[in-house]
Amino acid sequence: MNTPFKTGRAVATVLLVAATQTAVAQADAWPVAGRQGVIQVVIVPEDAARDREAYARQIERLCPPQATCFINFHTNSTGAPVAVPLPDAIAQESTAVFRRSIKQGGEYFRWSCRMGIDAANCF
Repeated sequence: MNTPFKTGRAVATVLLVAATQTAVAQADAWPVAGRQGVIQVVIVPEDAARDREAYARQIERLCPPQATCFINFHTNSTGAPVAVPLPDAIAQESTAVFRRSIKQGGEYFRWSCRMGIDAANCF
């Protein structure tokens, strides 16, 4: 039999789990410096700069499914103040770009050539 106490405890447990999951997702979130037109500018932690799966998680977080989404990813090794337009120190540290166009029916992820990951398909 459900007593008010048991029901209240179950609700509190569900809320605690949801809050914990949200906090973990936010802690894993990379900072969005801002937008330049339709392009989101995201700062990548240096330790994740070569981790393709980490990018996939950020793309999933930032881009609603079935929506056009453009993201430019950069590191900030110098600790320059983050602003849009990007200071040269950050703009020169491009790591990847993601483009999804619903109108064009296409999607791609490309590494920056400076990363040395995909020389045949970099920008």
